[in-house]
Amino acid sequence: MDAATITLTPSAARRVAFIAGKQGKAPMLRLSVEGGGCSGFQYRFGLAESIEGDDAVSETDGVKLVVDSVSLDLVSGCVVDFVESMGGSMFKVENPQATAGCGCGSSFAI
Repeated sequence: MDAATITLTPSAARRVAFIAGKQGKAPMLRLSVEGGGCSGFQYRFGLAESIEGDDAVSETDGVKLVVDSVSLDLVSGCVVDFVESMGGSMFKVENPQATAGCGCGSSFAI
């Protein structure tokens, strides 16, 4: 799979490395898409245990972003960032394919 279609920002890479280090796991963030949420699809994040044969993988500062082939169709071209604000901190997906989103930023429509 073409890893150039997904990007992890340096800020997100630092956060994944921090979380993975605390849990004693490899610094790999898995992004997947599930049906549901207030806009039709929702993003799911978790530390990846392994990389599957059909996963797309990109790497930033030694941290891998892993996306399965089904989810990749929905997030191709996306940038995953980690933002901190007065409202809290979270991973944020900037998805050029999304035609609508919700206020919480965790669901989208295409």
